[in-house]
Amino acid sequence: MERLGENMGMNKLKKEEWGRYMKQLMLDDIGVAGQAKLKAAKVLVVGAGGLGTPILQYLNAVGIGTLGMVDFDTVEVSNLHRQILYQPEDVGRKKVNVAFQRLSSLNPYTQLVKHDVLLGEDNAEDIIGQYDLIIDGCDNFMTRYAVNDSCVKLGKALVYGSILGYQGQLAVFNHAGSKNLRDLFPEAPAAEDVPSCSENGVLGTVPGIVGTMMAQLAVQVILGGTPLTNKFLLLDMKHWQLTALDY
Repeated sequence: MERLGENMGMNKLKKEEWGRYMKQLMLDDIGVAGQAKLKAAKVLVVGAGGLGTPILQYLNAVGIGTLGMVDFDTVEVSNLHRQILYQPEDVGRKKVNVAFQRLSSLNPYTQLVKHDVLLGEDNAEDIIGQYDLIIDGCDNFMTRYAVNDSCVKLGKALVYGSILGYQGQLAVFNHAGSKNLRDLFPEAPAAEDVPSCSENGVLGTVPGIVGTMMAQLAVQVILGGTPLTNKFLLLDMKHWQLTALDY
């Protein structure tokens, strides 16, 4: 399996990219070699909603070479307070189509790929197999466990996040010998036993914070780091508490 950012020879920076990425090129742990790793990386974001939109925006901005997005849903009015990639005139349009159009205009050097499907057991491996790193920003357990199981089978690292109310969760699964979602939660809970944002709400800023942290974790993994190895991060943004649990 090709390592993250391994194919750097095919991903030399263009003149225009030097200016665009200059401020992060100045960082000692990124530089030209690190930026080439970002450009060589193929990253899939599952979900283009509350978590997915900030993840997509930041990974697109920092120069990920190939950025895939999976979502089958359309933009709703109730999305707009937290999914700030979308605008009122986008209501009723497919999220992947809007995201593709808007992200393309923001950074022409990222190759965007859209998957207008509901990711599940029947198609997860085919889609996930096309990418190096997977980021789970979905909002249902059927997809979440299908993504995890496919990542385990295919040997793909997985950045995980979830939100509710003022709360957030973060982890990096199946990377550098770390455990996976089923090691922490062996079986998916019944849908009726788990509260959701649609039923219990979420503050608009929370997915922005957690999604940006997920994007940062993804960048660290691509650059060769091992963030949150066997740690489950809990964030309470109402009381400004952060707890890291070993598992």
